[in-house]
Amino acid sequence: MSKISDIIEIFIKELLEEDNELGVEIQRNELANHFNCAPSHINYVLTTRFTMDKGYLIESRRGGGGNIKILKLNIDKNTFVQILIDEIGENIGKMQAASMIDMLKDRNLVTERESFIMAAAISDRSINTPINIKNEVRANILRSMIITIFNHKGRK
Repeated sequence: MSKISDIIEIFIKELLEEDNELGVEIQRNELANHFNCAPSHINYVLTTRFTMDKGYLIESRRGGGGNIKILKLNIDKNTFVQILIDEIGENIGKMQAASMIDMLKDRNLVTERESFIMAAAISDRSINTPINIKNEVRANILRSMIITIFNHKGRK
């Protein structure tokens, strides 16, 4: 399922980049027909790959074949950091944390080297604590790294 999800994600991102647009409007059913998949698969891609913490806002309109507007957010650094911190919450699983680090790397907000260091720091191997508090410790580490990186980006 992830291969078709990757293809749909790339297609939508290309639509967004075509005219340097901040948003595109698509029809869920039309897109599902184009990729020969169920409309629910389009929903899955939108809800997992185009989230606010990844810099997107989805507006859904009822009727008319499931019209959806995808907006690429242009937000300031402090707002973006707050969104990330809120997304991390009190605890975060390793897959969600890894996805957040990948997003930061993909948006060139951290270097590849920084992303590897961050991933190593939040790995289960590094967090040698009882399983019931691993995700809480992981959240604290990730939150601290993000705040530190964004407070020091651009400073020499």
